[in-house]
Amino acid sequence: MSHVGLFFGSFNPVHVGHMIIANYMVEHTDLDEVWMVLSPQNPFKSQRSLANDYDRLHLLNLAIGDHFKIKSSNAEFNLPKPSYTIDTLSYLKEKYPDKKFSLIMGGDNITNFHKWKNYDLILRDHDIYIYKRGNKTEHKLGDNPNIKFAEAPLLNISASYIRKSIKEGNSIQYLVTEEVFSYLNTHNIYQNL
Repeated sequence: MSHVGLFFGSFNPVHVGHMIIANYMVEHTDLDEVWMVLSPQNPFKSQRSLANDYDRLHLLNLAIGDHFKIKSSNAEFNLPKPSYTIDTLSYLKEKYPDKKFSLIMGGDNITNFHKWKNYDLILRDHDIYIYKRGNKTEHKLGDNPNIKFAEAPLLNISASYIRKSIKEGNSIQYLVTEEVFSYLNTHNIYQNL
């Protein structure tokens, strides 16, 4: 059974920090693949500054390139919005019964994990790989064997910083992959958001 790590995000846009985490998880843990699951609408985020779903998916595919252990997923495009992780996991388990799914999340997300819809079922049935993000890794979930910490190298960049830089006419070269950089230079995806 193939072990897949699900790395959820709005990837608005995807940047080198995301790619470093995905690559670290597939190379330094027991995960066979990492699927970067593009979220059309995060229940905790405003949709105001969100680029079109298919533009973000295209950028994600450009960033991944031909890496055979990292893939993009638009599974949430077909699910009711806002998308909840428990529903996505149910959908993926039904569609891919031969795969074991685990979650990949930042340490800041584990802090509020107990507020997620059916978080107890997610934790019961899935491993959660936590990469540290800042110093926030405290949680109210106790000493659970399904929570695994990873020392992924992190870059202190954010998609909001990249969007702001684009709007201000500043270069984002080296903050995103070369393919994403080239595409964003010729397409006005974030100038008017």
